[in-house]
Amino acid sequence: MIETGDNGRLWLLTGRSSSYALHLTDDDELLHLHWGPRITVADATALAREPLPPPWPFESRLDGREEYPVEGGPRFVRPALSVRAGRARGTACDFTGAEVAPDELRLCFTDPVNGLAITLHYRMRDEFDVLERWTTAAHQGADGEVELLRADAATWTLPERDGWRLSHLHGRWAAESRLVRCDLTPGETVLGSRRGHTGHQHLPWVALDADAQATEESGEVYGCALAWSGSWRIAVQRLPDGRVQINGGAGYDDAGLVLLAPGESYTSPVFAGLWSGEGFGGASRQWHAWQLAEVIPGAEQPRPVLYNSWEATLFDISEDQQRALAHRAAEMGVELFVVDDGWFGARTHDGAGLGDWTPNSQRFPAGLKPLADEVHALGMRFGIWVEPEMVNPDSDLYRAHPDWVQFQPGRPRTEFRNQLVLNLARQDVREYVGEQLDALLSSAPIDYVKWDFNRCFTDAGWPGEAYPQKLWTEHVHAFYALLDRLRAAHPHVAFESCSGGGGRVDLGVLSRTDQVWTSDNTDPLDRLAIQHGFSQLHPARVMAAWVTDSPNTQLNGRVSSLRFRFVSAMAGVLGVGGDLSRWSPAERAEARDWVALYKEIRPVVQLGAQYRLRAPEGGLSAVQYTYGCDTVVLAWLQAQHYGEPPPAVRLRGLDPAASYARVDTGAVHSGAVLLHRGLVTGLRGDLDAAVFRLRRVEG
Repeated sequence: MIETGDNGRLWLLTGRSSSYALHLTDDDELLHLHWGPRITVADATALAREPLPPPWPFESRLDGREEYPVEGGPRFVRPALSVRAGRARGTACDFTGAEVAPDELRLCFTDPVNGLAITLHYRMRDEFDVLERWTTAAHQGADGEVELLRADAATWTLPERDGWRLSHLHGRWAAESRLVRCDLTPGETVLGSRRGHTGHQHLPWVALDADAQATEESGEVYGCALAWSGSWRIAVQRLPDGRVQINGGAGYDDAGLVLLAPGESYTSPVFAGLWSGEGFGGASRQWHAWQLAEVIPGAEQPRPVLYNSWEATLFDISEDQQRALAHRAAEMGVELFVVDDGWFGARTHDGAGLGDWTPNSQRFPAGLKPLADEVHALGMRFGIWVEPEMVNPDSDLYRAHPDWVQFQPGRPRTEFRNQLVLNLARQDVREYVGEQLDALLSSAPIDYVKWDFNRCFTDAGWPGEAYPQKLWTEHVHAFYALLDRLRAAHPHVAFESCSGGGGRVDLGVLSRTDQVWTSDNTDPLDRLAIQHGFSQLHPARVMAAWVTDSPNTQLNGRVSSLRFRFVSAMAGVLGVGGDLSRWSPAERAEARDWVALYKEIRPVVQLGAQYRLRAPEGGLSAVQYTYGCDTVVLAWLQAQHYGEPPPAVRLRGLDPAASYARVDTGAVHSGAVLLHRGLVTGLRGDLDAAVFRLRRVEG
């Protein structure tokens, strides 16, 4: 809901339980008024009438209060907008009007000197507390060019408090999405990626709570998340007077974002924010519900159980081998069979073949269709792995078009994993890749594509282009356009985003894909912490998780039971990635039972409200999902010490006046007891795990 006041110079956006207010002063200064619990227009008007306190010497009265600070004028904060026209930097914008649509507010400004028009966009749906914000910059002048050095999507302003605690997700390859919380100190905390993709090092999300007072289920939490799959930056500023502002947008620094000629425009990605009065868990459930309803395509449909052949075969694959694995996967109840790397071109190792997206004639003499047909006959869908944005120098594509990659003239072409990055910002490259992928998806009954991105930008040059810096943003837009094109042409095909694991996980890619590969680390114990961090922002419906072999050969050699591995992976979209040719009949029979159980609880896990009951901090951890009358609890015990039984797990979100029956035993528990005393897990020893199913029966 959007309301106006003060003769059209005050705006109040209200969602499910929160409000956001801003005000235009008589001097056309756009000031932030409120972000938090629901208020009325009268409340916002009263806030607007309060005079600004006088500034300290050497400080600005606007800093920390402006809705979208620009570079120039009486400001010293980090600007959201930095502009260069000719040799002059800075801008000064005059208010030109407001447009109020049913679900969107647009505030319009123009710089009379350089003709740059700025529009601030706001969208908040009544049933959610997520406010989506983005910015459009358009060159409306008659001549000259305007360079956007920085054009952030939004600036978020927090209320005045004594102090703030910052939460964010950090990591690296095979250790993504680990949660860290720390005091926000004076100055700036800058998170981001300079790598051309979202990156393994940080997810583009932050959360703040005042004075470290929020818990998992209580207290005020403010969160912001960026919908962008390229280089990005979020800057959290604690100003000298203690006020806090958060800027975020595309681009990793102020070296230049885009060059606008007259008539051209730039639209930033969305930088979404929410306020929750129900702690970190309440904030997460709001993020999850909004993504399931408004971001993720077809989110109401649960994702199938898949088998991926990579860890079983690596590059040494053949059609007969894949058929044998498919038969074993089908016997276990798997619903989607995926052929990973090695099916195309001269791809017998990681140094050749990328860019040549046709089946290897020796490995698949008649193409992929015979295998896909057999997989379908077994009752499964069929999927493949691709990495379309990359090329090996040892490939037919590179030999024909060495100029199609990103490179700097006269300098060595840096290779990672023996590959270079195609310049998708070039229209000819983008069209070629699109045609190859379209032909591939038309050549066989393919139902799923795992889209990988295994190399960061390094030599991001574009020889011959007058403004090569635009490559950084236009590559991402080209990637989005390819996904949009393929989804439109092949609507039955599902897509998974992968980037050496969790290197491209963000709201932008999730608006075009069906799930994401969370991490290349499939160790079930490590995954608990990775999945705990991932759930701060994203729902289980998109979090792919695999059961692989024990000992874990990829990272640590850890030995774990099939039970522990399955229960760990059942916290998201279940997959199997072990070498089924080596699994014993007993292991395959046990796996079949776990897959069957997962299918029964899948709607609850993938679509239900999630409660993080106990964090994975060395002892007992647990996660709860509730959907309708059904509740599922997954519990893991890392280690038992001194023979002491682990504590009961206290559930959340239940009705204390209702009764809940265990689906497996029929035992009935009071909701009040489950909430107060908790559920006794019976776990013992090391790396034990269990699944508990409860159904509301009365009350």
